[in-house]
Amino acid sequence: MSVEPGKWGVIYNPKAGTRKAHKRWNEIKEYMDTKGVSYDYIQSEGFGSVERLAKILANNGYRIIVVVGGDGAINDTLNGIKNSKAENKSEIAIGIIPNGIGNDFAKYWDMSMDYKEAVDQIINNRRKRIDVGFCRYYNGERHEQRYFLNAVNIGLGARIVKITDQTKRFWGVKFLSYVTAFFLLFFERKLYRMHLMINGEHIRGRIMTVCIGNASGYGQTPSAVPYNGWLDVSIINRPQFLQLFSGLWMLISRRILNHKVVRIYRTKKVKVFRARNASVDLDGRLLPKHFPLEIGIKPESITLIIPK
Repeated sequence: MSVEPGKWGVIYNPKAGTRKAHKRWNEIKEYMDTKGVSYDYIQSEGFGSVERLAKILANNGYRIIVVVGGDGAINDTLNGIKNSKAENKSEIAIGIIPNGIGNDFAKYWDMSMDYKEAVDQIINNRRKRIDVGFCRYYNGERHEQRYFLNAVNIGLGARIVKITDQTKRFWGVKFLSYVTAFFLLFFERKLYRMHLMINGEHIRGRIMTVCIGNASGYGQTPSAVPYNGWLDVSIINRPQFLQLFSGLWMLISRRILNHKVVRIYRTKKVKVFRARNASVDLDGRLLPKHFPLEIGIKPESITLIIPK
């Protein structure tokens, strides 16, 4: 299929929990029409369809794929492109119009939450090649590889991300969502028996949460940048009672790396041999819990359209 150069392939992922999906899209569509944007549009049909649609667009020659959605939809778009048969996949540009409950990756780049400004930013077409993380694992039947832009969380961090995204539907405020997740898990504070290897060092013990970030990692790897060829890792052991409150505040204020119970690393590869009963979250998507996991980085592996 021959696609007009510069034509957008737009995937609209309706915001979870809203009844105004069509109204929202009609507003975005009307604005793109007034700006003279050339595009083809597809609406996702539920969980998992965004990845399939992105793969179809890439296979059919679209070089600009715009996703209207949140972190999960962006991750699905990335994986659809990377698993496509398109040539020069790293040159396919991803544009983002934030529309989901979780928009941490868009906020990392200071992308506007206003759809009109987001469309204008994509029209400006400022491009940057960025790093992509990957996670290799066994799904119980075969070995698979999934890509991520933000972070992999293992343990409590995966559960907090999940609960935070769910509570945003009701609160609509990130701070209140973190507080809600914190208190829901306050009396649990599980420790997971883990065995990891980072930079040749074997790390064994009872660990609360691990975050392996290509970007901010929902505040747990605030120093990570997705264009330096490295992954940042934060490992948190069980804090004492008062340290929970200081840790929550430091997480929200992006100073978690200064907390006493946090160990930090910078690496290109992490091997997770074991994390008994721990959830594994990749950009808001739960993975099958089959170990070992091999997590690494592919420098400048995709193109992102970013604000000027």
